[in-house]
Amino acid sequence: MNKKIILIALVMAFFQVSCKKENTKNVAAPKVNEVIVVDSTLLKAKDFEATIDKKVTHLYWIENNGIKAAFTNYGGRLVGLWMKDKNGKLTDIVIGMNSVSGFQKSTEPYFGATIGRVGNRIAKGKFTIEGKQYSIPLNNNGNTLHGGIKGFQDVVWDAVKTNDNTLVFTYTSPDMEQGFPGTLKVKVIYTLTADKGLKMEYEATTDKTTVVNLTNHAFFNLNGEGSGTILNHQMQIFANQFTPVDSGLIPTGELKSVAQTPFDFTEVHTIGERIDVENEQLIFGKGYDHNYALNDSKTGEMIHAASVLGDKSGIVLDVYTQEPGLQFYSGNFMQSKNTLKSGIKDDFRTSFALETQHFPDAPNHSNFAQITLKPGQKYQTVSEYKFSILK
Repeated sequence: MNKKIILIALVMAFFQVSCKKENTKNVAAPKVNEVIVVDSTLLKAKDFEATIDKKVTHLYWIENNGIKAAFTNYGGRLVGLWMKDKNGKLTDIVIGMNSVSGFQKSTEPYFGATIGRVGNRIAKGKFTIEGKQYSIPLNNNGNTLHGGIKGFQDVVWDAVKTNDNTLVFTYTSPDMEQGFPGTLKVKVIYTLTADKGLKMEYEATTDKTTVVNLTNHAFFNLNGEGSGTILNHQMQIFANQFTPVDSGLIPTGELKSVAQTPFDFTEVHTIGERIDVENEQLIFGKGYDHNYALNDSKTGEMIHAASVLGDKSGIVLDVYTQEPGLQFYSGNFMQSKNTLKSGIKDDFRTSFALETQHFPDAPNHSNFAQITLKPGQKYQTVSEYKFSILK
């Protein structure tokens, strides 16, 4: 079979999966609530019990119809997510650590975390609100990444499990925490849906004008944590443009067409197919670490952002969001320095992230959709990771 035929087959397969997901009215409701049993020695509740900043951390489980997820309120983190692959093998597709101390000591601080106040980068840690300039701590090559030195990934959230499939995290970020103005009250609702989705509902209010851009930083390997490279995963991103960056990974302000570049995933490609070609943007990011401007993005509407297929497992991840952007990160800075909950090291490019978001450095680019939140307004946005099997 030649490459053209293979590509056509992949596109058709993804098209069928996507259509099936979007036309949910024609899908029969599940008749059986499949129960997932995770090895109890893999994650132990006592290993997630700690006192940090005078608050206690815990391990939480939610599940629904054949999918099960573990969280901790340290960083509002997704610790792992289990479902069966095409062969019926129980597979943990989100990488993470097996204890709170493991997350604290990790050289990768964002595994599975709820990210804020502002996800992604802010140039030189500076932005201006209503004529006043604010400076926030620098933690990434002279810029600010994911909210500063102590972003939401390092705080202890309050957590309430409202039912078997829903976990609610809340956190109050005090005025000028990490240099951000306003007391920000944040709520994130994580729900496992009956059709194998992880729904993420973000809310926030403030008492002073501020900036907000919340997301989740799950690292996926659809073949399972510790299963090796993600470079053979098949990916499609529904975006005709991306935001090029400078050598510090700060957007230039341009919206550039993906056409005839390695960033074109409008048709299905493997993640690794073009990752090592000679390209300035790939050199800057040491691979993919770029924001995509999603097609058909409209305020308040859920759009299909991306599809990814695990080449060995047959597990498909579909990303839906109300956000205008999607950051694709191909695990370029993983260095085998951390031992995951499976006992395997986090080797180079053995996981990827797809972070729904407003564009990076938005406050410093007037042509980007802005992330300003004022008193009396309510920040609300929804994203969802949906999972299925392509046999």
